[in-house]
Amino acid sequence: MSQFPVIASIRRRPVQLALTGLTALSLAACGGQERPRADLAASQVTSIGVNSYLWRASLDALSFMPLLQADSAGGVIITDWYANPSNPNERMKVTVSILDRDLRADALRVAASRQVAQGGAWVDAPVQAATVQKLEEIVLTRARDLRRSAFKG
Repeated sequence: MSQFPVIASIRRRPVQLALTGLTALSLAACGGQERPRADLAASQVTSIGVNSYLWRASLDALSFMPLLQADSAGGVIITDWYANPSNPNERMKVTVSILDRDLRADALRVAASRQVAQGGAWVDAPVQAATVQKLEEIVLTRARDLRRSAFKG
């Protein structure tokens, strides 16, 4: 008779272990905490390799120009030559580089090339610094607007 309580205890042990395991699993599934929600308006959005606001803003700003290359992983956009219909003797080519994953002014670099028609050939001409600065300003303003609208929505 003295061994009977031990046998009963051994028989109950698997049931107790099973119940304990189920309880632990159900509590683990709950997690006890709510998962943090992604902040879509964060300054660092990296699902494409670079800051998505700067990327989208750059594509928007250059949408009137034909694209030659667009690499979202590397953050490079290169346009083909574009001639304004009102001034067909001049054409521009733009390269935008997104250098960081944060939405910052120094994460954007714009380079432009300009050519003018002379004697039936295209000749390189200087680009005014204000032109590049204005394009950078347009992209940054658009990127900030996109971020603000994502935050509101």
